[in-house]
Amino acid sequence: MMTNDPTDGFRDKDGYDLDSGYLKQVLKAVEAQDAQRIFEMFEPLHPADIADILEQIGADARRALVHLYGTEFDGDILSELDEGLRDEVVGYLRPDVLADAVRDMDSDDVVDLLEDLDESQHSAILDALEEDDRDAARQALSYPEYSAGRLMQREFVKVPQDWTVGQTIDMMRTSKELPDQFYHVFLVTPDDTPAGYVTLGRLLSSNRNTALSSVTEDSFRSFELDEEEGDVAYAFNQYHLISAPVVDTNGRLVGVITIDDAMAVLDEEHEEDMLRMAGAGEGSLSDGVMETTWQRLPWLGVNLVTAIIASLVIAVFEATIQTLVALAVLMPIVASMGGNAGTQSMAVAVRGLATRDLTGANVWRVIRRETLVGMFNGMIFALVMGVVGYVWFGSLMLAGVIAAAMVINLVVAGLSGIGLPALLDRLGVDPALASGTFVTTVTDVVGFAAFLGLATMLLL
Repeated sequence: MMTNDPTDGFRDKDGYDLDSGYLKQVLKAVEAQDAQRIFEMFEPLHPADIADILEQIGADARRALVHLYGTEFDGDILSELDEGLRDEVVGYLRPDVLADAVRDMDSDDVVDLLEDLDESQHSAILDALEEDDRDAARQALSYPEYSAGRLMQREFVKVPQDWTVGQTIDMMRTSKELPDQFYHVFLVTPDDTPAGYVTLGRLLSSNRNTALSSVTEDSFRSFELDEEEGDVAYAFNQYHLISAPVVDTNGRLVGVITIDDAMAVLDEEHEEDMLRMAGAGEGSLSDGVMETTWQRLPWLGVNLVTAIIASLVIAVFEATIQTLVALAVLMPIVASMGGNAGTQSMAVAVRGLATRDLTGANVWRVIRRETLVGMFNGMIFALVMGVVGYVWFGSLMLAGVIAAAMVINLVVAGLSGIGLPALLDRLGVDPALASGTFVTTVTDVVGFAAFLGLATMLLL
């Protein structure tokens, strides 16, 4: 079937993964130093697609590709690049190309770029900007990191709150300084305080003599410069905002945050939570071997310590294990089931804390639910392992021991999987960073202690 999609051949048959054949063509053009071919292949692509290509090739090929693409390099490509690669790619760009690329970027994207670069490269970026944009970027960098002031852009449309629809449309038709994209027209008081906003849809569908104040949206809310970007992103998601004003300490409109930036914050936080839960740091696929090694090393060390603690519990029952070797065969099952059950509950807790669905108001109800879930699952798998243990070793008492240990450990897994992240969050410790190690340690220690302790009391 024929299509008009200019990216045909770039993506695979599923439509989203980069086609390996296309990538080989790009690398072949790079090897041949064929700049014209690069231009032709990249011309129909979105900046995000070009960023994908840069992220999936090696460092040498990436350097050659950036040099070949030269003056065609778009600032939006820098915005789409993984943070770990921006510094590298900026270093490959000629000063004049970098200057042109940065001039086309929105103010919030410029600040985002500067945050990830070395101080030595800041001057090259700032020198490329107009004086007003340069001052705005420097001021944005003076705000706290991860704040609304860093997240906002300064391109927006504002009009007096007593204007009509007709006045606003006429202004926008004649203005030469409108943003390339915007969703709302902001109404301001004489002292520049935002008083509401009107969507472009309502604006264009209303009569010219309609007062703007009569067609404002109920969802309007503003944010302060030093407000945490995580709180801003939560509000966007919770109240379905498209854009929102940012005000200074005097309540005056100084910038706007849009939904794409707010959702990017949520995506970054979710990605960080996933990586931290796995003890993988904040790395990416573009990081080098040694950098990745040092990111993962600390939590592997912590895991080693906790594994030793679990081994010490086993050592306490060394005589029991020597007497009944079957215990050595079965005890990893109890610990493994507890660890998996704890991880399930922990994932629910970390996610709930991140989205603020898990709060002090409902934490005990959720803990009770997860504990009961652990108990019921424990009873089901206790029955299964009781039968397996009896068939395997022919001992009804041993089957009862492993069944009881299974129930105990899965109950503890549900309790610790929710309780520990909630406790760490209350203590100001990132639950995604520390929960995994603690929950696994608890389930290992309890699982071994329950199984071997019951075996010592009942079988010997």
